[in-house]
Amino acid sequence: MNRVLPFLFVGAVLVAWEAAARSGLWSPLLFPSLGRIGGELASFLSKPESLGEAWVSLARALGGFALAAAVGVLLGIVMGRSRFVAALLDPLFSGTYAVPKLALFPIFIFVFGIGSLSKVALVFLECLYPIVIMTYAGARDVHEKLLWSARNMGASRAAILRRVVIPATAPFIFAGFRVAVPVAMIVVVITEMVSSADGLGYQVIYALSSLKTDRMLAIVVVIAVLGYALDKAVVLLRDRLIYWEKLDTYYV
Repeated sequence: MNRVLPFLFVGAVLVAWEAAARSGLWSPLLFPSLGRIGGELASFLSKPESLGEAWVSLARALGGFALAAAVGVLLGIVMGRSRFVAALLDPLFSGTYAVPKLALFPIFIFVFGIGSLSKVALVFLECLYPIVIMTYAGARDVHEKLLWSARNMGASRAAILRRVVIPATAPFIFAGFRVAVPVAMIVVVITEMVSSADGLGYQVIYALSSLKTDRMLAIVVVIAVLGYALDKAVVLLRDRLIYWEKLDTYYV
């Protein structure tokens, strides 16, 4: 039943959309039928150049996310295990987290140019914060008894970090990844809408400016599917790597 429920909800939304499209109360520009959206989706997926646009956006998102993951995990673990580094960097991250990084995009364009580098840099910055904060929380949350037991068995600091701290922090790291992955896609699409001649964001804004709402929504579906696939990939990787932890959730 748990596997069927999400599809029931999606089906109900699609039925409501089609009913609105056929009611005649709204313009087809606002509510195109599912048939028209499906036709545009099939047309988009059948063209190699359209798939190339999707790959451009995906490469930008994954590039920025990968950089943020490498830097963020390292910073978060160091902050969690070093009081000095935490006192130095925690005010910086907590104080600037609420600042909308997209407001800095004109500066990124000026520094890195209008191409992919500015977009990857902004994705990196947006994804860095949740990864650092979640990893920092996990590294600080390592139980003292685990560290004490490792020291008593003669483990070196490097061994404690590798065998105790990182495995204990891994669930928090992947929680940060799950927050950062959709952020990467959101930032890429928005930056491509603002300043790009390729990518899914450019395709969305071009279709909208051409009053092709059905095509725009078809591209939105592609973005949603990519985001869903990336999230499931992170979950699958988490379950494979953190095999010792099984989350048991009980619903009333």
